[in-house]
Amino acid sequence: MKKDQDSLFATSRAMATGFKFNEQVVKVFPDMIARSVPGYELVVPMIGMLARLYAKPATQLYDLGCSLGAVSLAMSVAVRAPDTKIVAVDNSRAMIEQCKQMLLEQKGSVPVDVRLQNMLDTKIENASVVVLNFTLQFLDRGQRQQLINTISAGLCEGGVLIISEKICFDDQQEQVDQSRWHHDFKRTQGYSDLEIARKRNALEDVLQPDTEERHIERLLRAGMSNPRRWFQCFSFASYIAFR
Repeated sequence: MKKDQDSLFATSRAMATGFKFNEQVVKVFPDMIARSVPGYELVVPMIGMLARLYAKPATQLYDLGCSLGAVSLAMSVAVRAPDTKIVAVDNSRAMIEQCKQMLLEQKGSVPVDVRLQNMLDTKIENASVVVLNFTLQFLDRGQRQQLINTISAGLCEGGVLIISEKICFDDQQEQVDQSRWHHDFKRTQGYSDLEIARKRNALEDVLQPDTEERHIERLLRAGMSNPRRWFQCFSFASYIAFR
């Protein structure tokens, strides 16, 4: 997919109503996330690799909060287990419409069922792999345990949950340093200080990160085992936990 350059926060009119996954964001999303989330373009194919390792025959794989379908495509290309299906879910109509188009243009070997749906309403069943790739952070904190519980209950024995998130830190100095490093990364990607500040303000009430400890506690409470961090770059981390 061709990347239109993200300049949404270059003018004072941009995102005046707050950050939403609308047509404006969808148009520039591949460029936005690659330039805003360090390591994103490595995390996606690595999730495909992990899905290949843990996908079981005759099961379902879920991409919850699939956005444009990058993870769904990575899993569809990588997975070799027979008789599997990927369920890709997002509650943004603009995202889902573009996701369907992208999956028509690029296909893997595993079929993808794309659904316009709230992931809280998605029934998880006979699942060997479930992915939340930078999506839990946009869910109300009071609903996060409920979602993890639902996922855990729908995973088959030996199934895995993969979660990528922006995390925060209890140590005040580490939080300051990690934020400073992340902002400098975005400067190296061509964002101005004004764009960085405007995006931070737009996301302030939308993206609410948790600490690593809170993520681990939530997974264990849901009955998952051996949660492990397999990737981190600054305040962006990815975890895998087993059922």
